[in-house]
Amino acid sequence: MPAAAQAQAYQCRVPTGPVSLPPVQRDGEVRETPVRGYTLALSWSPEFCRFRDDERRHARQCAGRAGRFAFIVHGLWPESGPGRWPQWCPTRRQPSLDAVRQSLCMTPDLSLLARQWQKHGACMTPSPDAYLQVTRILWNSLRWPDFDRLSRRDSLTAGDVRITFADANPHWDAEDVGLVVNERGWLREMRLCYGADFMPTACDAGRFGPDNDDRVRIWRGL
Repeated sequence: MPAAAQAQAYQCRVPTGPVSLPPVQRDGEVRETPVRGYTLALSWSPEFCRFRDDERRHARQCAGRAGRFAFIVHGLWPESGPGRWPQWCPTRRQPSLDAVRQSLCMTPDLSLLARQWQKHGACMTPSPDAYLQVTRILWNSLRWPDFDRLSRRDSLTAGDVRITFADANPHWDAEDVGLVVNERGWLREMRLCYGADFMPTACDAGRFGPDNDDRVRIWRGL
């Protein structure tokens, strides 16, 4: 049976001590454009951590001491149309300690949480806690097939990955599922496309990624 999104964080442990979000340096222009849809970007941790398991910066996600992660939420991104998106909308607000703690098994990186709120979330809502809550609701609505088994399939294609995910999630079609692979064909991210009503919608060409017939490989970790 497909597993709930929480199963993507095996034995996740939230820090018992104080947690705080680090400062974020803006690295692009402010763009306040209308929001017409959303992308839920999901990073495949085994591939992300493949050469980062000894890096202190990524220790919580990659070292294994805080749990083992499969897909994690890279971010929820507002979209303004094909190739256009708002970003870095001005804000001085920060998520509450409670909202951060509730999100650390979904996005196990404090720097990433801070950046996603400031770069993307502030263009969706003035409330950082509401941004994280909406992200968690979307994340927890997903059901996941066995990607370990899928990774062992001979001649796996991008279409196979999309169809397998859609089969596990009745409201999704394969055309609503974007993929990002590296230059050697290893899966890096899944990008789920939503309309302005937060219902699944077909991805535009910029988010769809490789053609359905393209070969894809999935790194399982060691």
